Amino acid sequence: MKNSALIRLKSWFADYVSGYYTADSEYNRAISLKEEHTKRVCDNIVMLCKALDLSAQEMLLAETMALLHDIGRFKQYAVYGTFKDMDSKNHARLGLQQIGIHKILNIFSKYEKRLIAKAVAYHNTAVLPKTEDENTLFFIRLLRDADKLDIWKVFIDYYHEREKNPNPIIELGLPDEPMCSPRVLQALMEDRLARIEDLKTLNDFKLLLIGWAFDLNFVPSFQALQSHKYLEQLALTLPQSKEVKEAVKRAHDHVIKCSGKVKILVEVQPLRHKGTKDGYEF
Repeated sequence: MKNSALIRLKSWFADYVSGYYTADSEYNRAISLKEEHTKRVCDNIVMLCKALDLSAQEMLLAETMALLHDIGRFKQYAVYGTFKDMDSKNHARLGLQQIGIHKILNIFSKYEKRLIAKAVAYHNTAVLPKTEDENTLFFIRLLRDADKLDIWKVFIDYYHEREKNPNPIIELGLPDEPMCSPRVLQALMEDRLARIEDLKTLNDFKLLLIGWAFDLNFVPSFQALQSHKYLEQLALTLPQSKEVKEAVKRAHDHVIKCSGKVKILVEVQPLRHKGTKDGYEF
């Protein structure tokens, strides 16, 4: 893959997204949210690649994954008026459909196509696939970390101005009630992710975001999370009960422990170009 290919792809992305803007400012607000999110995820993944000393080729491939990871969001919102997968369709699958329809990966090798498609397909899943090779899993994890780092930022920035400019799209339509669901709190106490279907309130969603700390993969990701104090800022918006404080502390302690490691938590394997049997067809 060459840098010129990524430049052309970014130009295509800008043209593609521009086609979703309308005369409706509220509608455009949602489209802009995902467009700007995509740009920052690209920045995040480049930052992680540099911190992990990846090659220029690996960095270009990773940024391509970041650029395309939410391409399905625009079609999702245009058709369903929501970013909630449970109320519409899985946005990763919609993204793969758009990638196939527009044939935007034709310039890549079969192995590169496969890596990009797998990263897009699994960037939003609750668990990683068990049957993939380590190189594929590495790039999936890299994209998931870059994505999470910006979603934390998006929600915290929004919450600071929420009273002036509320946006139910970001809140997934969850009610702003004082309770925190026991199942969501229990997930944090067990060092695992809460399930989307267990979310009952906006506070549950905040706890879900805090619990994402248990799903990070790389030391630079933990260090960025700690540096921006995303968990601490989220915690300030939650009820200050004993149960909530204990759950938040569990996640925070995990971040502190992982931020201090001197090696990456997941090792990268050099890019290997395989035969056609590993190609990912659209």
